[in-house]
Amino acid sequence: MIIVKNSANVKNPVARRRGRPPAFDRETVLAAARETFWAHGYEGASIADLTAAMGITPQSLYAAFSSKADLYRAALQQYRRLGTDTFSALGEPIDTVSAFERILRGSAATFSAPEHPRGCMISTAVLNCASENDDIADHVATLRRQSLDAFAARIERGIREGDMKAGTNARALARFLGAIVQGMSVQARDGASLEELLDVADLAIAEVARHRA
Repeated sequence: MIIVKNSANVKNPVARRRGRPPAFDRETVLAAARETFWAHGYEGASIADLTAAMGITPQSLYAAFSSKADLYRAALQQYRRLGTDTFSALGEPIDTVSAFERILRGSAATFSAPEHPRGCMISTAVLNCASENDDIADHVATLRRQSLDAFAARIERGIREGDMKAGTNARALARFLGAIVQGMSVQARDGASLEELLDVADLAIAEVARHRA
C-alpha cells in the first residue's frame, strides 16, 4: 500500500477552484441572459439557450447565479436600470403631464428600438406559467404593482402641488396608464412601429392633460 502524506508543497485543486475568480464579466453575461429572457420569456428560454448566449457553461451559470430563477431576477434588475432615464421623470421637478409624456413617449421608443427585443421585459412577462414557476410570476407581478403605485403616487403629488384637478382618481388614472404601457408592449411585439406607438402615447397624454388643473 502506498501512503501519500500531506505536504505544504502539494496544492489542493478543490481549494484552488473555489478561490478562482470568474473568468467572465458578470454584467456582460447578465446582459446576454437579459436579452435571451426578453426575447423568449422565462419559460421559453432554456438553460441551453442561456448558456449559448452568455458564452459560459451550465456549471458556471449555476456557480455565478445559483439558479435560472435567480438569474432571471438579476436580469430583471438590470433591465429596470435601462429605463432609469425615462422613469426618473416621476421624481423630477416637472409637472405631472410632462412627467407622463416623457414616460409614455420614452416607452414607445424603447419598445420599438431595433437594437434589442421588442416590447417590455416586465409589462407582459410571465402572465401564464406552469405552477412550479409561480414564485417568478409573483415576483414580476410585484414589479408591475410597484410601477402602478409609483404612477399613482406621482398623480397624487400633482394633486397636492396643484397641477392636477383635486377630484382626479389617481389610482384609476394610474391603472389606465399602466394598461397603455402594457398594451404598447404587446403591440410592439406584434410589429407596431415607433410612429404608431407614439400615436397611442399621445392619446394617453391627452387623457392625463384632461385632468390638468
